[in-house]
Amino acid sequence: MYICGNKKQKEIARKIQKKLIYRFKIDIELGTIIGKNLILAHPYCITITKNTVISENCYILQNITIGGASEPIEIIIGDNVSVGANSVILGGKIKIGNNVKIGAMSFINKDIPDNSTAYTQKTATIIRNV
Repeated sequence: MYICGNKKQKEIARKIQKKLIYRFKIDIELGTIIGKNLILAHPYCITITKNTVISENCYILQNITIGGASEPIEIIIGDNVSVGANSVILGGKIKIGNNVKIGAMSFINKDIPDNSTAYTQKTATIIRNV
């Protein structure tokens, strides 16, 4: 609606964006392309930068950041992708294939092939015993 729309449609897109930010703390930048059936299961604290393409039937949980701070950002998320809570997809040009599951609290900065599961291994580091 924002990219191809007329002046009135772009104005409506900006109003929708402002309401999402105010009510749910969801910031989907204008210029993001979203396919059919995107599900934001727990819609809170989601940031998606422009030049991101989210294909069809994707499932995104809360506290997600997709994008990056520097240009050019070009993140392509394939069909049927599930992104777990508190995950970050960060970088310049990243392609996430179709039928991918990204585990909770994952940091993704590389391409992920089709039909894969990706997660970040976490180990507890003991700084000091009390």
